[in-house]
Amino acid sequence: MPPPVLPLVSAAAAAAPWARGCRPAARRGGCRRVRARAAAGEAGPAPSRTQMIMDKISSGEEVGGAGGAYSYSALKRLDQIWSSICQEQVDSKVPVVVTRVQGPLVDNDRGAGSEIFDVLVCGGTLGIFVATALSSKGLRVGIIERNIIKGREQEWNISKKELMEIVEIGILSEAEVEQIISSDFNPNRCGFENKGEIWVENILHLGISPAKLVEIMKERFISSGGAIFEGHSLSTISVHDDLAVVKLSDGDSLTCRLVIDAMGNFSPIVRQIRSGRKPDGVCLVVGACARGFDRNTTSDIIFSSSSVKRAGSSGVQLFWEAFPAGSGPTDRTTYMFTYVDPKFGGPKLEELLEVFWTLMPVYQDVILENLDIRRVIFGIFPTYRDRHVGDASGIQSPVSFGGFGSLTRHLGRLSNGIYEAVEGDFLDTYSLRLLNPYMPNLSASWLFQRAMSIRPRVNVSPTFVNELLFANFQSMQKLGDSVLRPFLQDVIQFGPLVKTLGLVMVTRPQILPSIFKQVGLGVILEWSGHFLMLGYYTFLSTYMEPVLSLGLNHCRQGTNINGDGFLKHGDMELV
Repeated sequence: MPPPVLPLVSAAAAAAPWARGCRPAARRGGCRRVRARAAAGEAGPAPSRTQMIMDKISSGEEVGGAGGAYSYSALKRLDQIWSSICQEQVDSKVPVVVTRVQGPLVDNDRGAGSEIFDVLVCGGTLGIFVATALSSKGLRVGIIERNIIKGREQEWNISKKELMEIVEIGILSEAEVEQIISSDFNPNRCGFENKGEIWVENILHLGISPAKLVEIMKERFISSGGAIFEGHSLSTISVHDDLAVVKLSDGDSLTCRLVIDAMGNFSPIVRQIRSGRKPDGVCLVVGACARGFDRNTTSDIIFSSSSVKRAGSSGVQLFWEAFPAGSGPTDRTTYMFTYVDPKFGGPKLEELLEVFWTLMPVYQDVILENLDIRRVIFGIFPTYRDRHVGDASGIQSPVSFGGFGSLTRHLGRLSNGIYEAVEGDFLDTYSLRLLNPYMPNLSASWLFQRAMSIRPRVNVSPTFVNELLFANFQSMQKLGDSVLRPFLQDVIQFGPLVKTLGLVMVTRPQILPSIFKQVGLGVILEWSGHFLMLGYYTFLSTYMEPVLSLGLNHCRQGTNINGDGFLKHGDMELV
């Protein structure tokens, strides 16, 4: 049976195929017309405020991963990708990257290198973590990265508990944790349009340096025997019965037993798996890191300062996150995000940024002209309702953006499972699919994203989303920390969910008709199935897991695996 490709995919935006100039379809006439107008002395369109701000900022070196590019040209490229997602129903011209080849690999097909890797990771920003975990267990691991493996300058925000998951795996020490923490702040606020505020402690309260963390991982990976192939892009993967051959863009080939795709949600492997299908939902994120905030000791986890706003031609419900930055005492990172259904389209990122420059000063009680904008941040995070093999959001909540927190929560389980599969030659589709089980908690969270997305021609109040969120958060606060904290960490649990929904229905029954209008009966019925399964899984975990765990080691010894299919587990994907 053929070996799988286990791609670990970060929530990152890929660059468009053309970096500068016109779109391919417009090259014949569009660029010449622009040059002709310039030669004739005609004034072109005035630059947007976003362009003027970004042109004044040194964009610096762009790196992989979400938020790793800061230039105006990168913003325009990503807007082109977003526009194509909205316009196309199905991309019929998806290039075939992974192919199946019957029979074992013959020696003369291995290319220049004769070494056989246990695992090859394509993409190194988040891929470096699983690669280091596997290499530290004794596997022969290689990383293929088209640029240089380097973390971005913009901080990642995370809770201490989630960060310590990497320490427990053994690839990061507690002393190194202290080195990478650049800011620590409490308390953390949640609020919805002047309806009241809820304050919590130790939720996303750390800012860590991706540049320092990735560099530590890179050194550890190399010292454990890992191999890095920087400056190389993936071209194709040929999956034979026993091995996979990874062909690089420069013509070289590498051979391995398992391939991990960490190239982002827009990776060519993901596109092939999804057949160019349009995502069911998208989180659009813009923001900036700026200097000049005098009040800068607390953070906002989720905050809404207004009801539905216009961005471009679309109505959107805007949310905010804001955190002190470690680069200076008055430096602060502010994100503005919204959820949209690409079926109905949505604003461009540049249009959202134009709204951001207007609303952010009011939200943060500052004057924009008094701020020193250090970086402009933007990203697209697509998700799918179904958990298909190859789904990039398999372990990531549809209401969150960024993949680092999801990675830390699952890295130990996934790295152990991958190691056991490779060591035992358990590499068939069925066995690898056990690493990517159905998760009713994540499937159930789709209702929350739909509820926060503005849909056209739905007759609900513009204040509905804020009213619904405040009713839920107020109920969770009344029920206590054991209910509120898991939800804020994107962990959906059956008991807390039942308590919260029950209290909302008792205290705010008048909001129920609007929920049916906003979400739709079909989505609610589908959600009800996942909700029941969540209760069933909770029962099994509480009462049956202790019994089943007694025979776990015996069952593992009797398992046989040897692969032939695509699989992705959230940030990890197996092919």
